[in-house]
Amino acid sequence: MPVAEIGQFEIAYEVIGEGQPWVITPGGRFSKDFGGVREMAERLASQGRMAIIWDRPNCGESGVCFEGESESVMQADALVALLQHLDCGPTVLVGGSGGSRVSLLTAARHPDVAAGLGIWWISGGVHGNMILAGVYCFPSLRAIWNGTMEDVATLPEWEEVVSRNPRNRDRFLAQDAGEFLSTMERWAHAYCACGDPLVPGLSGNEARSLEVPILVFRSGESDMFHTRATSERLARELPNARLVEPPWGDREWIERGEMRARGEGTIFSGWYQLVPQLSEWADEAIRPS
Repeated sequence: MPVAEIGQFEIAYEVIGEGQPWVITPGGRFSKDFGGVREMAERLASQGRMAIIWDRPNCGESGVCFEGESESVMQADALVALLQHLDCGPTVLVGGSGGSRVSLLTAARHPDVAAGLGIWWISGGVHGNMILAGVYCFPSLRAIWNGTMEDVATLPEWEEVVSRNPRNRDRFLAQDAGEFLSTMERWAHAYCACGDPLVPGLSGNEARSLEVPILVFRSGESDMFHTRATSERLARELPNARLVEPPWGDREWIERGEMRARGEGTIFSGWYQLVPQLSEWADEAIRPS
């Protein structure tokens, strides 16, 4: 797979199809190879789009990076660097869960790269936001508090990035333990629900400055990680946003998780179903560059 050398780090990516550029950002620390991501890209490509799938820093084959005010902000800046490397014009940014947050931050911080935004499963609510610190930061923080970077590098949470990119182990070991601990605390604090943020890391001014067309898929009432209230609030407060019903039922997040536990797919397996709505919206709302 292609790898872009950007600064001191690598970003793994793949381009599928030709036409208007779209980039799909997964959630969690899942890679572009996680089931459902490529299938969505192939559906977009079949409709005359150029779909880019990529491994964010700290995911898959890409390099690990512990810079920036938050992990999502760092990944948003990395996406811009990748799009510049690929010489893409204004790009439609789409993503779910953590990928929706990175897409939003990318468009807000770098409006020149975004032609439009399509987002779903946006993390929100007190539980939905605060649990993210436990997912992304606390395992590493606990390991380094009275341990070493060797302890961090051998955590299950980092197994994929170390095994798929051998240079990452050396990057872990080169980190100053005290600075790394401070980074994990800073990154965890970004998910604090104090002040009822619209999206962690996205200020109210940045949100109001977004001018691109935005398609927001309503979250399920049953989803306590990506609350329905968050999706509805985003649609109200983001300029040029449109709220639509997704092509699946209320329990999609829960049922996909149960299916994954049984080995019957992944939580992203149904993402391809979003393509018809995304394509229709893009044809109507996004001006050709």
